[in-house]
Amino acid sequence: MTLINFAKRFSSRRPYSKASASPQLDAQLESDRGRIINSAAVRRLQQKTQVFPLEHNAAVRSRLTHSLEVQQTGRFITRTLFDKLGAEASRYGLAGSERATESLVEMACLMHDIGNPPFGHFGEAAISRWFTEQIDQFPGFIAPSSSAEGQALTQKLKRELCSFEGNAQAIRLISQLQKLNLTYLQSACILKYTRCASDPRPDAKHPLSYLMKKPGYYFSERQFVAEMQETLEMRPGHRFPLTYLMEAADDISYCLADLEDAIDKGILSIRQLAQLLIEQFARLRPLDADEKHFYAPGRRNASSFADLVHYALERADKESINKDHEFFVWLRVGLTHPLVQHAAQAFIDNIEAVYEGRLNRALLEDNSPCHAIVSTLKKVAIRHVFSVDEVKTLELQGYRILTGLLDHYRPLLRLSRSQFGQLLEGKNQGLLLEGLLVRRLPNKHIKAYYQLCQQSVGDVDVWESYCRCRLLQDMISGMTDQYALDEFKTLSVI
Repeated sequence: MTLINFAKRFSSRRPYSKASASPQLDAQLESDRGRIINSAAVRRLQQKTQVFPLEHNAAVRSRLTHSLEVQQTGRFITRTLFDKLGAEASRYGLAGSERATESLVEMACLMHDIGNPPFGHFGEAAISRWFTEQIDQFPGFIAPSSSAEGQALTQKLKRELCSFEGNAQAIRLISQLQKLNLTYLQSACILKYTRCASDPRPDAKHPLSYLMKKPGYYFSERQFVAEMQETLEMRPGHRFPLTYLMEAADDISYCLADLEDAIDKGILSIRQLAQLLIEQFARLRPLDADEKHFYAPGRRNASSFADLVHYALERADKESINKDHEFFVWLRVGLTHPLVQHAAQAFIDNIEAVYEGRLNRALLEDNSPCHAIVSTLKKVAIRHVFSVDEVKTLELQGYRILTGLLDHYRPLLRLSRSQFGQLLEGKNQGLLLEGLLVRRLPNKHIKAYYQLCQQSVGDVDVWESYCRCRLLQDMISGMTDQYALDEFKTLSVI
């Protein structure tokens, strides 16, 4: 049996600071909080897509407003967890750590989407597909390596560049691009997936298949992650325990939020939504859909899922003006509380596996009625929100913008290592177009490119080409939706 002692793993060590200004963990986490909130990566979330790109209605969620809601839910789960533990917190080395844990989870929630590119998950797909189609045309990846080892590394780097992932980009952002120098402890809380992007996805029978189903970090950050794992006693492929709380907060928050935004935009009415939710839940729980599984605040007795939805409708009917808002106030109250309680209890029930970071599922991913709530919200959103023509059109526009931007900058990736190096030094060698494109590259990304080049691994041409591709992905993924659109228009002379 594992000796569970969270205090042993709550280190205040930072990657770029050997000695802490203060040995007190709370003081170090307060410093982390300031660095995160004041970072450009968080500010850019205000103009990045949640569901509806380039949305002018400020009431419809952006990545920033979504992240603020996830932050609050994460705080709620953490407090609920400590309430449930009570005196048992000392048994797990958590006595006196409520404030630190709350801050760690809150800030992880605020940061969880900072690596997402413009236009959300469709943006990830656009970047991945473009590199899949183009990468064999770039000089560093054309000539095969003379050794089997070199060929294997080349294939690993190509696999990674063709699998852009916002979670991995978040680790790159905090550790390399912005160098926030957060404590390893805070950084570990956003390492949602644990596989290096250059490694293949394991099959479903792998004991960590869920934790490794997506890339969690890039080859370029492997050293940072290795140091973090050593500092926090994390085994490769395993999570840090508090990441499970961040993930649960996100699962609870975004499902309801996406549906509320759909109501706000007139895609559904509250009565249509209520009927869809009740029907979908019944399909998932046909044998006990009417069972009273859930306890909502302010209600003496347990309620069924349908009861909670009908109660929200009743409250909306009593509201004379803003019925939609009233419906979601009470639907959120009715559903969030049981989900938070369930997430906190699942953490405790599986605390040994959670502590070791090997629980191969999300806290809310079980066969419980609470999991059925989350699945219901997701399925209704997929079928009746994400599939509507407006969303699909916006996704197509986002795809065209990102692939168009990558097309415009493609000439830089087709240069030899020597040519690109001379352009960065201001020698355009008659390469007029490429010289103008280089001047549009942000200095911070050029600096990160130089630093990554210094870590040279394997064939120098292959590695430099990898670094140059990473530079372009850094730049494109860091754009807001509006800036990406404006840059595309500028370069396309629209």
